[in-house]
Amino acid sequence: MFAVHLLAFHFTKLKEDQIKKVDRYLYHLRLSDDVLLDVMARFQAEMVKGLGRDTNPTATVKMLPSFVRSLPDGSGTGTNACYMEEMRHINLVEGDEGRMCINTEWGAFGDDGALDDLRTEFDRELDLGSLNPGKQLFEKMISSLYLGELVRLILLKMTKQGLLFNGKVSTALLTKGKIEMKHVSAMEKYKEGLSNTKEILTELNLFPSEEDCVAVQHVCTIVSFRSANLCAAALAAILTRLRENKKLLRMRTTVGIDGGLYKTHPKYAKRLHKVVRRLVPTCDVRFLLSESGSGRGAAVVTAVARRLATQRRRIDATLAPFLLPLATLQEVKDKMRAELEYGLKRETQADATVKMLPTYVCGTPDGTEKGKFLALDLGGTNFRVLLVKIKSGRRRSVQMYNKIFAIPLEIMQGTGEELFDHIVQCIADFLEYMGIKGARLPLGFTFSFPCRQASIDKGTLVGWTKGFKATDCEGEDVVDMLREAIRRRNEFDLDIVAVVNDTVGTMMTCGYEDPNCEIGLIAGTGSNVCYMEDMKNIEIVEGNEGKMCINTEWGAFGDNGCIDHIRTKYDREVDEGSLNPGKQRYEKMTSGMYLGEIVRQILIDLTKQGLLFRGHVSESLRKRGIFETKFLSQIESDRLALLQVRRILQQLGLDSTCDDSIIVKEVCGVVSRRAAQLCGAGLAAIVEKKRENRGVERLQITVGVDGTLYKLHPHFSRVLRETVKELAPQCDVTFMLSEDGSGKGAALITAVAKRLHNVGQK
Repeated sequence: MFAVHLLAFHFTKLKEDQIKKVDRYLYHLRLSDDVLLDVMARFQAEMVKGLGRDTNPTATVKMLPSFVRSLPDGSGTGTNACYMEEMRHINLVEGDEGRMCINTEWGAFGDDGALDDLRTEFDRELDLGSLNPGKQLFEKMISSLYLGELVRLILLKMTKQGLLFNGKVSTALLTKGKIEMKHVSAMEKYKEGLSNTKEILTELNLFPSEEDCVAVQHVCTIVSFRSANLCAAALAAILTRLRENKKLLRMRTTVGIDGGLYKTHPKYAKRLHKVVRRLVPTCDVRFLLSESGSGRGAAVVTAVARRLATQRRRIDATLAPFLLPLATLQEVKDKMRAELEYGLKRETQADATVKMLPTYVCGTPDGTEKGKFLALDLGGTNFRVLLVKIKSGRRRSVQMYNKIFAIPLEIMQGTGEELFDHIVQCIADFLEYMGIKGARLPLGFTFSFPCRQASIDKGTLVGWTKGFKATDCEGEDVVDMLREAIRRRNEFDLDIVAVVNDTVGTMMTCGYEDPNCEIGLIAGTGSNVCYMEDMKNIEIVEGNEGKMCINTEWGAFGDNGCIDHIRTKYDREVDEGSLNPGKQRYEKMTSGMYLGEIVRQILIDLTKQGLLFRGHVSESLRKRGIFETKFLSQIESDRLALLQVRRILQQLGLDSTCDDSIIVKEVCGVVSRRAAQLCGAGLAAIVEKKRENRGVERLQITVGVDGTLYKLHPHFSRVLRETVKELAPQCDVTFMLSEDGSGKGAALITAVAKRLHNVGQK
């Protein structure tokens, strides 16, 4: 028994001595965690270089786009690695949406000298004897093709130095390729490793001792362990990038692995897993062995590509009707121009869809306006009362004080008397708040609904829009209804000078700053345009001298069916579900109130086709009005990553994947682009008419603009401007953002009307 223990002790001691000897000899191949973290950082820097258009030519890690845009989930790694990268980071490929598989070609890492401090004399000797010296240096340190040769070179030098085999070198040991990866794997096996080592070395005519076998086995361990360490460091760099791309503190992911080294080496997989988890503790990594990556994998990629191509064709077919070629936009412009003329002519005005309503605003500000004015602004779910102080002369300025009041739905859709009593209640609160209840101030009433005016202070409501449905108002004079409500309250009196459309107010506000502004555009909840027309062209108003502002009320363009050929089934669904079916058709294709609803209808259709949200039409998606236009602006923002788009959709109760988010963003894009193009086509008709009125070859004009769609949507204003430029090339149009057209504008119109009235009296 004692003899057995003594033998075991002797063997353990012998083994320890041999291991220490090899460790000292090969200390350069043993890499600490600090060194591995440094390698990881170097590899991350190379990845960034490889992804950049300017830096890619000199990058060693080529980061090749694979044009595989979707996976069944996972990525592969061996002597090469691929992973799913965010498209916005791949400068070599057009497009920012979604992800693409990047083939890193990491074998060339270090070809620029980045790993020279870690390469040993054996690595250099192996490289010089290879078919491609100076190339694929990282691969030569980690791949199964080279590890056997690395072991041979180490054993050869140790033997020559008398550290192995009594210094006797065999012909086999001198022969390149005599030790292969299969030999290294066999020598490192747990139980039979030493006997395998003896057998392999004997075949090489080396006649090993017990000590030699232990030493050679440890050389194999150090070489294969270094391979696993370096492989883990590069893989950890990729995992860290994935986690940072996803903006996660902790990430769970799966790495699909294939390759002989990982599959056949007895300890490689375990070592790789352990080191990866140590280097990236914030990533919970599951390693999955791939079955026939090159055969079955190619089939899967082909199947995914085919599925995506079919899906793409169906999405393109759904969105095709929203893509308007230049010829169609030109046709829309020509039809708008014809409708403008019908609205101005006495014999056709009654049947015209674009009503071309005279506003009796016959001038723009000249800078001499001054005094205190009240302004009321009714045009949506909020109602504003303002006190506006205008100073003239050198210290010309406009000061405003205002208060906002809500209009509840039951009042918007109640009786006319209730609506106007509510408005007067709000005015009373404001006058008291400002301490001016006794003063009889001139007042401008911004009433942003179609009105037929007989004079500047008389406006008959043609019809409600924007969700209003108060009874007993249509066909009535809104100024009379306001005066009657003031009389009923019997608390104060006001001098109602002008009833104003918000579009006219927008033009006047910009006209105060720029005398060249003769067009006002609203692109917000509603859509409308006004412009200064020559009196001689306005047949429905007496007189031929001077100009008058015309409120086009162009939202009704197309109500006679003239643009039915460009209306989609989604436009028809939105129209049929609205409060005023068959009316305001152009507005329903261009204004903020309806764009979100068009998007919702498209999303429902795509979901029913199985192209979105896993084919499940959720309760949220069924709710009319859930998709507000502000969400379009947020989703289309260039600064928004897909994860943030997903968050917006989740807030709406829509559980989406990244692919869903790309499609939703695309749908929002085509709907808002079409809106901007149609709006631009209409505006091109107006500026062309202005050019012809003036009889000039080239027109320079300013358009005053207001509205949340124009101001807040990331692309609407640009597309609108581009369309106008394309369709009216002889007009140089400047767009000027209006500063509170419905408030300040109403006061300015009132001030101009007072000035013109006083001039008339004199």
